Order: sequence, then C-alpha cells, then structure tokens
Amino acid sequence: MAVVIDTRAGRPRHPEKQANPETPILRKPEWLRVRAPGSPGYAATREIVKTNRLVTVCEEAACPNIGECWDKSHATFMILGEVCTRACAFCNVATGKPAPLDLDEPARVGDAVAKMGLKHVVITSVDRDDLADGGARHFVETIRAIRASSPATTIEILTPDFARKPIAALESVIDARPDVFNHNLETVPRLYLSIRPGARYYHSLRLLERVKERDATQFTKSGVMVGLGETKEEVMQVMDDMRSAGVDFVTIGQYLQPTRKHAPIDRFVHPDEFRALEEIARAKGFLMVASSPLTRSSHHAGEDFARLQAARIARESAA
Repeated sequence: MAVVIDTRAGRPRHPEKQANPETPILRKPEWLRVRAPGSPGYAATREIVKTNRLVTVCEEAACPNIGECWDKSHATFMILGEVCTRACAFCNVATGKPAPLDLDEPARVGDAVAKMGLKHVVITSVDRDDLADGGARHFVETIRAIRASSPATTIEILTPDFARKPIAALESVIDARPDVFNHNLETVPRLYLSIRPGARYYHSLRLLERVKERDATQFTKSGVMVGLGETKEEVMQVMDDMRSAGVDFVTIGQYLQPTRKHAPIDRFVHPDEFRALEEIARAKGFLMVASSPLTRSSHHAGEDFARLQAARIARESAA
C-alpha cells in the first residue's frame, strides 16, 4: 500500500521541509507490498476512531500495516493532538504549532478501548516541547482512564523523549505503571543530526535506563529503522547500548520514505538480513526481538506482549 500524505487542512504537513530538494521514492520490492485496507473489520475500527474523535499514528504516520491491524481491531492511539513540535526527517506526522490540550481526550481513549474490547493497547503521542511537562500528565491521565474503563487491558506506551523537561515528568509516567514503556532510538548515533535533529541519542538511551532504575519490573522496549545509510556494525552497537540500558524488547524495521521531501531511502534491506539481525539481537540477550521489513513499534504488540511475559518467566525459571 502506498500512502503519501502531503497536506493537512489544505496546508503542507511539513512546512519546514518545503525547501528540501525532492528525491525519488524508490519502487518497493515484493516483500514490502501489502494489500490496500477495506475489510469490514477495518471499517468498524475506523468508525470507532472517528466517533470518539481520536487520532491514530496508524493514519498520521501512513503505516503500511493499517489494513491488517485495523481488521483485527488493533489501533495505536496518538494523544496530545496531531501536530508535532519536532521535525524529524523520517516522520509523516504533521509539524507546526499544536492546538491547546484536549482535556477530554484521555476519557475518549478509555471509552474507545472498552468499545473495541482490546486486550492490549498502544498509546503514543506527538512531541509537545511547548508544554511544561512535555505532555507527561496527559499520558498519566490516559493510562488511568484506560484502567478505569477496561481494567483487564494491558497498556503499552510509546513516549517522546521529554527533553529539557523536569525529571519528575518522566517519573510520573513511569509511576503510572504501564505494562510496557517504549521509547524508540530510531537510528544510529551518527545519523541523529540529519534524521532526528531535535533529539539526542544518549538522552533517549538514558530515558530507557531511568525506567528500569525506577521500576525494574516494567518491560522496556525500543526500536530502530534500517535503510537510512547505517552500517550493520552501527546497528549492533545500538543493540549493545540498549542492553546496557536494560531494554527487554527491540524492534527493527525498514524505513519507508513518506514523501519526496523526506529523508531518502538508502536501500531496501532484504528479509534475510532482518533474520540475521534478529539472531544477533537474541544472542545479545533481549527477551523479545521483532525484526522484519514491515516491523513497526506497535505491529502485533498484543501477541508480542504475551511472548515477552513468557520469555521473562522462562528466563527466571532457568536462573
């Protein structure tokens, strides 16, 4: 499925990228082609999202797995609005000046989770550098709303980096005790200035480490994209850094260029290389590894959470 979203409300989604030179979007190989969405399950999920006036990263980031996930009533909710204050070179989420916080949003997310009967839910957000706490309280309120409306649902969060915010902001989210705390490193340190210019690699790594320091029982998760020009050795070093920070679960997926103005794809990584990276990651001691061209942070998140729990139990039993 090819989804390229260039405008939002008639304006460029990425005004900061309009001066960038256009680069060709490479034709996808067979292993990256997916069927266009349109099943009854997809339509039902879309209606619940629309009725509850919610935003999903599935739509905003033009995820290639939206048809498969929404057909199974799996959606990743994006809170804190739909406009990001960062300008990452890989991301299709709209950038600019965000609207004021919607204080009713956590309750609507909780209601949607209950209506969809989700056993596991993933909550992510835009970056909100304009907020004093980076949106931490909104994460906490959303977790509480889901716990109230659907107590049996396990909760996975994919957070921004809370850069230049009080440490208490991050700690409040940790103390809300999500079942999985995910924060993506996204790429290798060498590429941060061009791919993730508003972030800092070691700050993100330290965030993941702080989660484990404050609550050792909380699962931590992080992901990287490949196909941006990184080397295998650099990806292996990122794996080592993640393990040093206590990360339990690593995801590795192919970068896909949203528009001609975004960072170009260096190459399409073959599925065999993803399998090799998976073997390396498992050897380094991760409890769980998801590595494939279509792997995304929240793809198969519910099934993966069950495997993650089983892997921890097995490791503790063997110790």
